[in-house]
This record gives sequence, structure tokens and C-alpha cells, in this order.
Amino acid sequence: MLGYLTLIFSCQLIGEVIVGTLALPVPGPVVGMVLLFIYLIIRGFVPEDLGEVAGGLQKYMSLLFVPAGAGVMMHFGLIGEAAVPIAAALVVSTLATIAVTALIMSRLMKRGN
Repeated sequence: MLGYLTLIFSCQLIGEVIVGTLALPVPGPVVGMVLLFIYLIIRGFVPEDLGEVAGGLQKYMSLLFVPAGAGVMMHFGLIGEAAVPIAAALVVSTLATIAVTALIMSRLMKRGN
């Protein structure tokens, strides 16, 4: 299991290095997740121990939101000043997500018939 934890963190590290080197506008952990996904596609299956390690990390994922929550509270004034653009972005992105999901579901349902 330690090997799979090392694999997860190594993919994240490689992702961070790639993003830092190429100055990509994507977070390093996202690139690392894509690398891990490619590895699993090549392998053809998800090892049971890797699933257990990932599940263990997921149990404590809520702890990762504590710093973000503290940052929101520290900059509450800035967020208040930009409340209208933030609210507009949330509404537009939510509506866009619903629309895209509906279109994809509609096309997939037509394929199934």
C-alpha cells in the first residue's frame, strides 16, 4: 500500500514539475491525476490496494478545505466587493453545466434507442 501512496504523490509531483516547467494554466495535481489515469488505462485495471489507498485519502479530504475556508474569511471584504460578478459567474456556469449535461444526455439517450 505504501507503493501506491508513493505512486499517487509521485504523479502529483510530476504534474507540478510539468506545470512549473511549461507554465501551464492548469493546477499541477490535475496534470498528475491525468498521468495516473493514463497509467491505469495502460495497466487495464485499478489494483485493489490502490483503491484502498485512494479511499483512505478521500475520507480525510474535508481537511483540505480548512485552509480555503480560512482564506475566504480573511478576504471576506474583497469577496463582498466582488459579490455581483461572483454571483453572476456562479449562475452562468451552473446554467451552462446544466445545459451541456442535458445535451449530452439527450444525445446518449438517442444512441441507446
